[in-house]
Amino acid sequence: MRILLTNDDGYHAPGLKVLEAIAAKLSEDIWVVAPADEQSGAGHSLTLTRPLRIRKHGERRFAVAGTPTDAVMMALAKIMKDCPPDLILSGVNRGANLAEDVTYSGTVSAAMEGALAGVRSIALSQLYAREGMGDTVPFEAAAAWGERVLRPLLDLEWAPRTFVNVNFPALPAEKVLGVRVATQGLRDYGRLRIVTNTDPRGYEYHWFALGPTVETPAHSTDLEAVGDGYVAVTPLHLDLTHRPSLAMLEDAYR
Repeated sequence: MRILLTNDDGYHAPGLKVLEAIAAKLSEDIWVVAPADEQSGAGHSLTLTRPLRIRKHGERRFAVAGTPTDAVMMALAKIMKDCPPDLILSGVNRGANLAEDVTYSGTVSAAMEGALAGVRSIALSQLYAREGMGDTVPFEAAAAWGERVLRPLLDLEWAPRTFVNVNFPALPAEKVLGVRVATQGLRDYGRLRIVTNTDPRGYEYHWFALGPTVETPAHSTDLEAVGDGYVAVTPLHLDLTHRPSLAMLEDAYR
């Protein structure tokens, strides 16, 4: 089995090293094609207004000066054109990709791009307990539970244009209670806050930051699963159609 590894935290991210260790338990044929720099929040964006450059860091190891989507597309269409992957793993992301996070996440979007190309794809993310941890975020839960989560997925028949989103709780490995299959949750969009400051020349600049999270109550969601101490495994698909609204809209145009 040939495995392609990518992420949105960048080629040198600690989480990618964790993902390599997980993948090594599944296969010896591992390729890395990741963004050269951090692309958190890049979503499913594609670079169309500037050229892309590829840097080779070693045998089967490449960095792409672009987004996670760029990296996957470059891997499939150029770098691995003659030896396509059987599986794409994206992560391990530093931080959660739960609920509506999936619409912003470059980690999830890399897996989405793989699914679009017909390649079995899985996004993996590690929650952490508090903001400002930087490279000190512990990946212990992901490292210990990664293979246990991934291996059963490899034997299943996946529906076309689907992929899987995995989130590891912010717990020591021995305190993780197990794996729970969960639906995608929902949180209040108002959790975003803007931090404003002034640069040395006197001009304002702004940072997006996360404020208090307000969760929409629901049972069996990814939010509930990780909150209860489980690894959340959520199947996602590319069809965003809200089918219950079809009849209403059809009636509106009659």
